[in-house]
Amino acid sequence: MKTMACEKNQIIFAGQEISAMKSFYLLLLTTGFFLCSLAQSKTIHHSAERLYYVIRVYHFADTQSIQATEDFLQQVYVPFMHALGIRPVGVFSMIRPADTGEQRLYVLTPYRSLAQWENTEQALMHDTAWWNKVPDYSRAPASRPPYARMETIVLRAFPDMPVIHKPRLHAPIAQRVYELRSYESPDEAYGLNKIQMFNAGGEIKIFDRLGFEAVFYAQVLSGCHMPNLMYMTAFEDMDARNAHWKAFSADSVWRHLSALPEYQHNVSHADIVFLHPLSFSDL
Repeated sequence: MKTMACEKNQIIFAGQEISAMKSFYLLLLTTGFFLCSLAQSKTIHHSAERLYYVIRVYHFADTQSIQATEDFLQQVYVPFMHALGIRPVGVFSMIRPADTGEQRLYVLTPYRSLAQWENTEQALMHDTAWWNKVPDYSRAPASRPPYARMETIVLRAFPDMPVIHKPRLHAPIAQRVYELRSYESPDEAYGLNKIQMFNAGGEIKIFDRLGFEAVFYAQVLSGCHMPNLMYMTAFEDMDARNAHWKAFSADSVWRHLSALPEYQHNVSHADIVFLHPLSFSDL
């Protein structure tokens, strides 16, 4: 969304008397300045409502069990977030292992601000009553850590979808498919161009019109594959997923949008991960 900045107007009165015409112009000037300032304030307020997301990705070696980490997430992490009013928290496993053969767990948490994220992380680690509920996770010996590595991705919601959405699905949890996509760009300018394509360009509107259940669309602020954006969509099952994407590819509005000269070459690499929600996931 583009906003127009208001320049500060300085009015100097040379005399004590002001004509009716000058008073009229003064009224117009101050009214315009007030309305412009109000518009700015509303724009700032709208921008502040965009959520931040943090995605934790737990990587596990072939010989590691994911059970301790799942227990920690179910018994500690998710209930702690709920106690602070932070929800929905999504917890997912991979439908099939990565090309490298490793297994991963994905945890998606929404925050109102980066400060809330930092304060929550510190509060959890310093609350021993919570933190030590699963000793196989919190007190694991160095020779037997609960995971191989933990990756953290920080994101900011897109203006056209500023908050997280819980998908409306009716299929049993075991059948549901969540698709997490990452679109990398050649550089920052192309990355912003792709983000514009989703928002002002209308790509999100196409997803909505075709019945995609989007969980979020967001720009990555910190991660391993920047500059990139990420988004998550949810489906009843894999057949429904394939049908939705077939309709998207054939959509005339999408074909027109993707052919526009201003949106060429803005994605250099795409990663797709298929996820399954765990039984205690909010999503």
